[in-house]
Amino acid sequence: MIRLFHVPLSPFCRKVRLSLGEKRLEVELVEERYWEQDPDFLRRNPAGKVPVLKMDGRTMAESTAICEYIEETHPEPPLLPGDAAMRYEARRLVHWFDDKFHHEVTSKLLYERVNKKVMGQGYPDSGNVKAGARAIKFHLDYMGWLLDQRRWLAGDVMTLADFAAAAHLSALDYISDVDWNRNANVKDWYAKIKSRPAFRSILADHVPGFPAPAHYADLDF
Repeated sequence: MIRLFHVPLSPFCRKVRLSLGEKRLEVELVEERYWEQDPDFLRRNPAGKVPVLKMDGRTMAESTAICEYIEETHPEPPLLPGDAAMRYEARRLVHWFDDKFHHEVTSKLLYERVNKKVMGQGYPDSGNVKAGARAIKFHLDYMGWLLDQRRWLAGDVMTLADFAAAAHLSALDYISDVDWNRNANVKDWYAKIKSRPAFRSILADHVPGFPAPAHYADLDF
């Protein structure tokens, strides 16, 4: 049995869940309160972060490394293209969302609104929330520009880049922080990707104290 230690609204955990789901690999989800620094969890990942995946007798950390391991051991259906230039573009965009988007948007909105309360770290910083609300507009416009030229974010086929972006946006959508009317291309792209079977468990997530909006699990918004 594959086991994933995760937090439901973590975009990094969601990226791994989407990869596993697309490959039709069954996984046992174990919620991990990583901020409590449990000794057993720290033995699994001394960095004290999620996700942590137990698979094939290995215990693995770091979401992108995990996703590439899944890709190499279960190559069908592929989430990284065969062409080197397209693989580069997919990897570039994975890093864009997990680094730049995360720093400028996810950490300013999701972490302030949800994580602080769950972890008992006080109230949201209004300055951070305002900065995140401004920054997400730029990122949605950038995605729209990419999708003006391509069927998917990295090219003509769906890749890990789409799952990285969808992982962040779906977590933000859970707290109604995405303006889906800003760009029709982005809205259409998200409707396509969230209708995939791999998305089912994510759309069923429930975080106590934070009810999802009505449109969250609606495939037609």
